[in-house]
Amino acid sequence: MSIRFLPMPTETATAYWKGGADAYGMKPERQVSDGDGVPCRHCLRPVGAGEPYLILAHRPFPALQPYAETGPIFLHAEPCKAHEPSQEMPPMLTSRDYIVRGYSAENRILYGTGAVVPTAGIPDYAATLLAREDVAYLHIRSARNNCYQCRVERA
Repeated sequence: MSIRFLPMPTETATAYWKGGADAYGMKPERQVSDGDGVPCRHCLRPVGAGEPYLILAHRPFPALQPYAETGPIFLHAEPCKAHEPSQEMPPMLTSRDYIVRGYSAENRILYGTGAVVPTAGIPDYAATLLAREDVAYLHIRSARNNCYQCRVERA
């Protein structure tokens, strides 16, 4: 099974860069990175030390519903090039492990799919889940804070 890692859609990032409200109706906060633990959800690279970034509440789902989790994310403060969807692990995935969780075509969590997976094992676990007919896509989330990292789909 071929997979691909996808970033936040450019249209969504552009709205935030232009000062658009986040998932809670608030303006994104601007900070300066110390270079540690600030992964951009658009280019899927770490925000470098001294670079400005945005902190905002993001809901990576098309509509409100009980499983539409909202949480904090980081985004370069200035427009960056979107990560090219590919099978290559995004450079921002630097922690030792992450939650990998499957969702249905109706954007509902598929119970039994979520697992804390060592980073090196993400591609294999993702391919296993996406081989299932009931799994439409996956989220990669922080294993410590459950923050949304990126989406994974069939290639």
